[in-house]
Amino acid sequence: MTNRLKIGELASMTGCRVVTIRYYEQEGLLQKPARSEGNYRLYTHEHLERLHFIRHCRSMEMTLEDIRRLLKFRDTPDEDCSEVDALLDQHIREVADRIKQLKSLERQLRDLRGQCRSARATKDCRILLSLYSEPDEQSQR
Repeated sequence: MTNRLKIGELASMTGCRVVTIRYYEQEGLLQKPARSEGNYRLYTHEHLERLHFIRHCRSMEMTLEDIRRLLKFRDTPDEDCSEVDALLDQHIREVADRIKQLKSLERQLRDLRGQCRSARATKDCRILLSLYSEPDEQSQR
């Protein structure tokens, strides 16, 4: 690897789109890179590592604000990590809540699907008729 990478090379090495890299720079998650004489952005190994870190966090559906906080701790390695633990605990709770919501949605969809057991004209389709009703009416069915 050369000392400096252009944005396209960084994008290719990380699987991140160029526009996303620029966005992360705007948001302050990635430091602004040096510029070449031709005004090309020139990224370092630190940019590469940081972008891998950000992408890993995003793959776990962490918010940009959470990533910003984690990066702050990453940049101050002698700090106490109890806030990192608390941040992750909160994220785990949010994921667990989302899983509950998705399971509830799955039950609703299965109930809806259960209303139509055989093919019929769409004008008589219980699924379509049910979707036209108000959500509270559906729960009373």
